[in-house]
Amino acid sequence: MSIIHNKNIGTKQKALAINLDPTIYGSFAEIGAGQDVAANFFKAGAAAGTIAKTMSAYDMVFSDAIYGAQQVRRYVSENRLMSMLNHEYSLIMERLAESRGNTSTFFAFSATFSALNYHKTNEGHGWMGLRFQMEPNGEYHDVVLHVKLLDNDNNLQQQAVGVLGVNLIYACFYYHEYPTVFLQSLMDDLNTDRIQIDMIRFEGPGFNKVDNRLMSLHLVKFGFSDAAVFGPDGKNLQPSEVLYKKHIVVVRGRFRPLINVHLDMINTGVEQFMGEPDVDSNNVVVVTELTLQSLKERDADINAEIDEKDFLDRVDILCSLGQTVLISNFHEYYKLVSYLSKITKLKMGVVLGYPNLEYIFSEEHYKDLPGGILESFATLFSRKVKLFIYPTLRDGEIWNTQKFSLPPHLIDLYQYLLANNKIEDIEHYNKNNLQIETDKVLQFIKQGTPGWEKYVPVEVAAVIKARSLFGYSADTLNKTEANI
Repeated sequence: MSIIHNKNIGTKQKALAINLDPTIYGSFAEIGAGQDVAANFFKAGAAAGTIAKTMSAYDMVFSDAIYGAQQVRRYVSENRLMSMLNHEYSLIMERLAESRGNTSTFFAFSATFSALNYHKTNEGHGWMGLRFQMEPNGEYHDVVLHVKLLDNDNNLQQQAVGVLGVNLIYACFYYHEYPTVFLQSLMDDLNTDRIQIDMIRFEGPGFNKVDNRLMSLHLVKFGFSDAAVFGPDGKNLQPSEVLYKKHIVVVRGRFRPLINVHLDMINTGVEQFMGEPDVDSNNVVVVTELTLQSLKERDADINAEIDEKDFLDRVDILCSLGQTVLISNFHEYYKLVSYLSKITKLKMGVVLGYPNLEYIFSEEHYKDLPGGILESFATLFSRKVKLFIYPTLRDGEIWNTQKFSLPPHLIDLYQYLLANNKIEDIEHYNKNNLQIETDKVLQFIKQGTPGWEKYVPVEVAAVIKARSLFGYSADTLNKTEANI
């Protein structure tokens, strides 16, 4: 069974529908710019049918007294949000479960936000979540998300939070069986010029078929965020929480699958970055990046669909090696660096293969920029960023930064970047790994060619076999060996 997303249901209609539903009942706890969520339910009418309590522990002392003091005193954080949800939902169950638990699906909505200040010197953002039952006396479920507020006005930011909160509560009760519709409905009466949702997490028995990694992919795919992050355990993470005030090393690739050359690129690139004099090796986060375009077949149309199983196959491999994964819509490197530079001011490293260096210096990719390649380089290289180039093998020759050939008008620019330590060859690489290409290994795996395992890390081969990833089949391998 499927359901169609009705975009014509407005905020007031959604709030009223919830208020008129006799089974939905719960509380609201809002800190900062989250005050408008409960207000929407009051304004819609019949709020007594839904709201057991509203409150705002705006003062920090009151907030700590109610929800507990935390080691890291950040009141706009996931930890604070979860403390609020735990406390408020427990109160609902303690006080109302006996009297109306058989007829009600209880909920606790919580939000903690920092909107634009008077001097407009901060960036508005916050956390909101709903803990709710899908049936009376049922187990609880959580949906938690992080939001960036983009309006250039405090009141507009608060209004956006109010709309999003209504959308979230409505989706939890009416769209929880349809994750894609759920996500799309969060932007009803909003748009991506007003908010970005860069993290969402679904938890609870009713969401056991929801893969949060796919939800991260959909956030970027739908344009709700430019990037999303999840950790080696597959759990969705908020980018700033992971990358804030860190040295970041990014390794971009298709990783279909991850082969020995990829692992060597990651290890040697990170090691060389760690050796930089202005890098604190104890404060480095390594991120493997998958772009939306890299998740499609090579040379695929921009509107081509992404194979979700293939995406998860690649993610399973990366996570098995302990990688933090970034999904982005940054086809150009300067956009990636611009995004990360808003999170950290510390030095960053970008590890890439030699063909990508050629791509970066191809002027055709910057036709849409008024300043062309110089405008993109002003973003890419003006920050504390350095490119580490892994060589490639062509016609028996190793190609690196010293063999890089450019049009005459770009040579001086390139030499300037080399002289100023913005681009550097990766030195201690394994030459044996340059002999094989990723697409060839993928072909070997699909065809069951004996010995393909030697081209990938041992852990990767084990995961591919155990989960039959990338078209691997033991039956195909047996047939192949029988024909040899």
